[in-house]
Amino acid sequence: MSKKMSLGLFIQLPGQHLASWRHPSSQSHRNYDIDYFIEIAQIAERGKFDMLFIADSVARPIHENSYSELKLDPLMILAAVSSATKKIGLTVTASTTYNEPFHIARKFGSLDHISKGRAGWNVVTSANDLEATVYGKEEHLSHADRYERAEEFLDVVKKFWFSIEGDAVVANKETGQFIEVSKVHPVKHEGKWFKVSGLLDAPAPPQGHPVIIQAGSSEAGKELAARTAEVIFTACQSLQHAQAFYEDLKGRLAKYNRDRDDVKIMPGVYITAAKSEEEARQKREELNKLIMPGAGLLFLSEFTQIDFRGFNPDDPFPDYDTYADPTNPRVRYKIICDIAKHEGLKTLRDIYERISSARGHFEVIGTPEQIADQLEEWFVKGGADGFNIIPPTFPEDLNLIVDYVIPELQRRGLFREEYEGDTLRSHLGLKIPENPNTKKHKNQQVAPSFQ
Repeated sequence: MSKKMSLGLFIQLPGQHLASWRHPSSQSHRNYDIDYFIEIAQIAERGKFDMLFIADSVARPIHENSYSELKLDPLMILAAVSSATKKIGLTVTASTTYNEPFHIARKFGSLDHISKGRAGWNVVTSANDLEATVYGKEEHLSHADRYERAEEFLDVVKKFWFSIEGDAVVANKETGQFIEVSKVHPVKHEGKWFKVSGLLDAPAPPQGHPVIIQAGSSEAGKELAARTAEVIFTACQSLQHAQAFYEDLKGRLAKYNRDRDDVKIMPGVYITAAKSEEEARQKREELNKLIMPGAGLLFLSEFTQIDFRGFNPDDPFPDYDTYADPTNPRVRYKIICDIAKHEGLKTLRDIYERISSARGHFEVIGTPEQIADQLEEWFVKGGADGFNIIPPTFPEDLNLIVDYVIPELQRRGLFREEYEGDTLRSHLGLKIPENPNTKKHKNQQVAPSFQ
């Protein structure tokens, strides 16, 4: 095939499954060891993945049976990983709700420079109400306000990235000119959420700007993605659902003067691979047996934004209408309600065992050939431009994917055998964004004002 799928690796150590830390093969004691992150990244680069992806959220409650509340700053992790890798993209989540545009522009612009053009920013609006308190806020913004702020936030970040053109630094020792000031464009922005002026203190990033990623599936999220995103991570349970999401999102692009190829849609896919389907299903069941009930109920609470802590795991799982909230669509809660209805799942335990692995994403269980069959079907039938791969455990399941699943995709002509470029944009086939200031400086006769 001439068209190749894109593949990201979702990194959550020691694995995506809620009980992965208890699995005999996991290296739970290394969750905070940068050498371990580097080893994982190098395995993924050996598999020719387009990018690594690390999600992030803060202010999650601590539970004695759960590993997922403790983590290092993923942006710092990827800065370290960048020096130990050469090709693979480096993408990470950062919230528009509890940051400022200058912070994000500076950090991600720096990561793009450090990695020589491999950075990507997963733009999110914080869904966790508890984040407000650790950032000194009295209350969390509403869903509508978070997305309105996010839209303006993105606009301001891009203005900072474009404020000094990439070739502004000339460093001419003979003439004494260090910078061409006509290529410097101070930001002056005044909107509902932000009033800023000044410059980013570095030239534009190598990629023009880091690749913009989004994961929202609400109406507001899809509209923001259609206007601004270049990669979309989403959770779809079936090919039909994926095709509908794909066409919905791609169909919104024209009104923003964007082409369908300007955005890559990459659903998450949780992969359990083994020599036989029976062995793969047994692996999944073994992990589920390791879930402690308290950790399962806490996870379900965070996933649905409904507090199930203290419930009996065998209590019935409530349908969507029970906790319907017109101000907060709770997209993930709706997804698992649909799963429960479709699969006949009745109790809280049924649900947290079902989602503690894939967490609402497409799940594939079986041999490398069976896994490749399903990924190929979604890819060729208009359900995805690629996938964000989610291994149950690290490093064992990642190695199985790299050593067996990816070679099967390569054999079918669905995935690259070698990197053809050096940047994340080149891997994904995305255009370099044009700096809107590049034409302006040609008519500029005097140095810009910094007042």
